Amino acid sequence: MKQSVRAKRMARNHKRNSKQTKLSLVSLMDIFTILVFFLMLNASDVQVLDNHKSVTLPESTSDTPAKETLLILVNNDAIVLQGKKVTDVDSALQDNQDTISALAKELEYHNQKRQKSTVMQQAIIAPQSDVAGQAITIMGDRTVPYAVLKKVMYTCAQAGYTDVSLAVEQLLSSEGEV
Repeated sequence: MKQSVRAKRMARNHKRNSKQTKLSLVSLMDIFTILVFFLMLNASDVQVLDNHKSVTLPESTSDTPAKETLLILVNNDAIVLQGKKVTDVDSALQDNQDTISALAKELEYHNQKRQKSTVMQQAIIAPQSDVAGQAITIMGDRTVPYAVLKKVMYTCAQAGYTDVSLAVEQLLSSEGEV
């Protein structure tokens, strides 16, 4: 049986297209290795504090990155230290004292816990001097009265936490600024 020209052409094309091409994995691995190193070296050092739904932070153009410190959350209802509710904002406002006693007790507890861990570390590592006070970050809602924040900051200072940072929402600089 004689094949037509079309059948011969189709057979020739099928034969040519049926060849398996080999994939070179070495070059792909090189590319992915370079890509991984590039991403690791150029990863941004942005630190983000866990924002609570009940807190709307004030906006600022702060350039200082956040540090890993003790965190006080102050919203319209409660004062929370490291996820544990310490007291209500209303009771803190109504109290005539400059300090918040429940917060002072919790800060003292965290201070003692930190001192125990540093004593254990000093046995292993050479002691480091603490020139500045201990660091603490306050995440206060923008609608919280200043009197409450003032009492919280004063209580922190009395407990030895003198390196106080206020968390803010960072604004992006405008196009004209660098």
